[in-house]
Amino acid sequence: MMHAKSYEKGIMYGIFAIMFTGLEPIVANSRPTVIDAYIFAAMSCSIQALLFFPLMLLERKSINLDLKNNPSKLEECNSILNGWKKNKILLIYVGITFAIASILFFIGYQLAGSINGSLLQKTTVIFALIFGYIINHEKITYRQIFFSIVLFFGLILAITQGSLNIFQFNLGVLMLLITAAIWMLAHAFTKPLFDRKEVTPILLVFIRNTISGLILILTYFLFYPLENVILFFDPINIFYFVAMGVVYGVGLFYWYKLLQQLGTSKGSAMVGGTPLITALFATILLGEIFTIYHIFGTIIVIFSVIMIVNQKKKLESIIKI
Repeated sequence: MMHAKSYEKGIMYGIFAIMFTGLEPIVANSRPTVIDAYIFAAMSCSIQALLFFPLMLLERKSINLDLKNNPSKLEECNSILNGWKKNKILLIYVGITFAIASILFFIGYQLAGSINGSLLQKTTVIFALIFGYIINHEKITYRQIFFSIVLFFGLILAITQGSLNIFQFNLGVLMLLITAAIWMLAHAFTKPLFDRKEVTPILLVFIRNTISGLILILTYFLFYPLENVILFFDPINIFYFVAMGVVYGVGLFYWYKLLQQLGTSKGSAMVGGTPLITALFATILLGEIFTIYHIFGTIIVIFSVIMIVNQKKKLESIIKI
């Protein structure tokens, strides 16, 4: 039986995870038009790297202390502390793919809208199943296949506003689907690292964002005029850079804390409600309309996610990106 304190902590972490994750599309779509997706992705990744840097140091300090108190854990602790070194090529690949996906992410949200974009993020569960099966040979049940189809039906219902005509999907919808696929492909490749205890979620987030941020910042002026350097010094732009990095990074941190306290099934059930938070703020702050089709589509999507995850305990941290 779960300890009462752990349950209470889990609920608290879940509330924070829902709030911050639900705000991601709002911050993304409320930024000034002068901030292009490329520079927004670059600064968002960089801010997240800065946020996770002290967390990574604290985690490593804790592991070293554990090793000092328990010398028998030498092999396990050394693997966690240094295992990333023998996976450098893979981690560079992850950094590059997340750099590309981050740009598509912000363009996609801009074109698809915050409400639709938040719902489309839930397809990560389906891509996790697909790539987990192809790359890591993980089993997929008929029940998961059925509810994956149901999830897509809910998305189509919401996005097409009941017409069920997939040709109504705009470029933003396709970009967000591609983004979800890129994320989950990278996660499928890195999942064995978690299984072998060669990296921790905090370390992986720090490394991937550091690489992504550096790549995007160093290549930005290959595609944009040098005059855009002034974007880095405008106080309003800086506010949005920091806000996006903090909202995404803090949401991710609380997601991992939620998993630790409640486990995958309960945690995923809680954060499944993020589209409702997004819809609320998108309606109030961005003037988007949350229609009856969005309501039914959201209910179908959330229920489907819960049913899929309850069948696959191993999805864990790869469900949240």
